[in-house]
Amino acid sequence: MTPTESEKWMLEALHEAKMASLICEVPIGAVIVHDGEIIGRGHNLREHGQDATLHAEVVAIQEACEYLHSWRLEDCQIYVTLEPCIMCCGAIINARIPVIYYGARDPKAGAVRSLYQLLSDDRLNHQVEVHERLLARPAGEMLENFFRDIRKRKKAEKKARRAAAEKN
Repeated sequence: MTPTESEKWMLEALHEAKMASLICEVPIGAVIVHDGEIIGRGHNLREHGQDATLHAEVVAIQEACEYLHSWRLEDCQIYVTLEPCIMCCGAIINARIPVIYYGARDPKAGAVRSLYQLLSDDRLNHQVEVHERLLARPAGEMLENFFRDIRKRKKAEKKARRAAAEKN
């Protein structure tokens, strides 16, 4: 089955998430599309940059703004694998992105639907058209697998430390 246009872009965001995973970052990816072309790509880089603001969405927005030579991304859409947090929703609003597609919901930090509804809050100067749960299963599974692997690794490290302590 041929993917829809929006699925095609979300697959690109999933590719970005995979790139994050390969460098041991939380696997979240984002792309920004303008006139049928990706103009911004991003994946989490917080650990590598030791910068709390290096979320996939922020990285993609920065690249798109540089490409368009404008902070206004009014004719763009953002595709992100996980429901954005408060900071990323703020960046999306401030960049004037009119449409978002996201995959998995984030019950712990999601600010689009899960905990807050920032992108549709009419008290703000900009609202965003929201499309949720696009390819949510692969996006969610990628995150679940990443965190499961971390827990396994930490458990193995703890077991190895105990074994080493018992030898001494």
